[in-house]
Amino acid sequence: MVIGDGVLTPCMSVYSAVAGFELSMSKEHREYAVVPITCVVIICLFTLQHYGTQRVSFLFAPIVLTWLMCITALGIYNIAMWNPSIFEALSPYCMFKFLKKTKKDGWMSLGGILLCMTGSEAMFADLGHFSYLPMQIAFTFLVYPSLILAYMGQAAYLSKHHLIDSSYQIGFYVYVPEIIRWPVIALAILAAAVASQAIISCAFSIINQSQSLGCFPRVKVIHTSDKIAGQIYIPEVNWTLMILCMAVTVGFRNMKHMGNAQGLALMTVMLVTTCLTSLVIFLCWKKPPFVALSFLLFFGSIEALYFSASLMKFLDGAWLPILLALLLMCVMFIWHYASGLKHEHDLHNQVSLEWLLALGENIGVARVPGIGLVYTDLVSGVPSNFSRFITNLPAYHRILVFVCIKYVPVPFVPPPERYLVGRVGPREHRSYRCIVRYGYRDVHQDVNSFETELVASLADFVRMEARGHDGGLAVVGSSRVRQGEGVKAAGAVRR
Repeated sequence: MVIGDGVLTPCMSVYSAVAGFELSMSKEHREYAVVPITCVVIICLFTLQHYGTQRVSFLFAPIVLTWLMCITALGIYNIAMWNPSIFEALSPYCMFKFLKKTKKDGWMSLGGILLCMTGSEAMFADLGHFSYLPMQIAFTFLVYPSLILAYMGQAAYLSKHHLIDSSYQIGFYVYVPEIIRWPVIALAILAAAVASQAIISCAFSIINQSQSLGCFPRVKVIHTSDKIAGQIYIPEVNWTLMILCMAVTVGFRNMKHMGNAQGLALMTVMLVTTCLTSLVIFLCWKKPPFVALSFLLFFGSIEALYFSASLMKFLDGAWLPILLALLLMCVMFIWHYASGLKHEHDLHNQVSLEWLLALGENIGVARVPGIGLVYTDLVSGVPSNFSRFITNLPAYHRILVFVCIKYVPVPFVPPPERYLVGRVGPREHRSYRCIVRYGYRDVHQDVNSFETELVASLADFVRMEARGHDGGLAVVGSSRVRQGEGVKAAGAVRR
């Protein structure tokens, strides 16, 4: 659902910002102008993704800060001008009074209210860039008060100006004074681009973590920052999201349908998160079942009320996030299932150690100088693909290393614990196994750095054997080696 939200949020954010042009256009030209402008902004947004967040993020804070101060000032102005008593709406009593009076219509309106909190589902992506305290301070003392004042300002205006002309698809710009409307539209488009950037980065993060856990097809992940691991770019996903965003914008051409779709996606994310958090409270934090159940019932009941209201708008656009989620789940399930079958095939068709030791010049197989790396998913035995390699090219290196890369369910694996090295067969055969372990948030080195560290770890293992190690798998602490040490390590392995 969050990946699907990466399609809906850019559409909704940019379309709602561009919709301010409606007020200066005739009714028949609104749709034909807003949709093309939205598509152009979306194309520019996704085209800039390959530069990375780091190069453009210096603009994010000023834009967001200026936008929050703008809507705060607009809210205060409209509250003072039209209805100062709107502050009474902060009382929960007004909510119950509203639902009691409107009944079913009020319950149905909850799906639209969800749009007031969109973006909160992407906050976890920011945890890869900031600590908890800055986010708590920014949200509590800046973001939340600004949004409350902005929404109350809109409510104050609408309480005195009931819009008879329902042809407008957006009500925000109506309460903006005409003298500053164009600067506000420009600022809104910039703020929409920043908001879209957050959810696009969020989609990149989720796909990267799913790929690390073996639940998503392999895609090229580009780390755009040398200092922050969470700043990544995935070209295939980026262009796919752009095409889907444009398709949704052109297909819906209606903010109401986009809002229904985004509301259901948001509420589903929150409901699933609440269920998973209750499991974390019980299984990971070791709290009593009563605490986890109380958490689930309190927050889950509120979210279920909103979820049911959003689900009632299934035919009015809410079907889209469900369709996207089902397609993504099918892709993930097929990939995970096929990967399991491949692993079982490799496991049952692995070559015996006796076959490997029998290879020699007497049967036409030569050992050539150098170190050969054979990648495999198996943590034991000789993979079947090595036998096919020998069949087609009857030669392999004097030093043979079976490399197995494994992802473990922890965020980070310390570099001294990353390499697990052992010997395959007798010492004179010079065949080794190296299991490289990564956490799901570890940054992978480039090829040269990886090979240098692997050879250095192999050299450490050879030294351990010389000191009396029995040759079994052992954790070899190999920190990042300096340039030139890889050559020395390779020489040590050959000796």
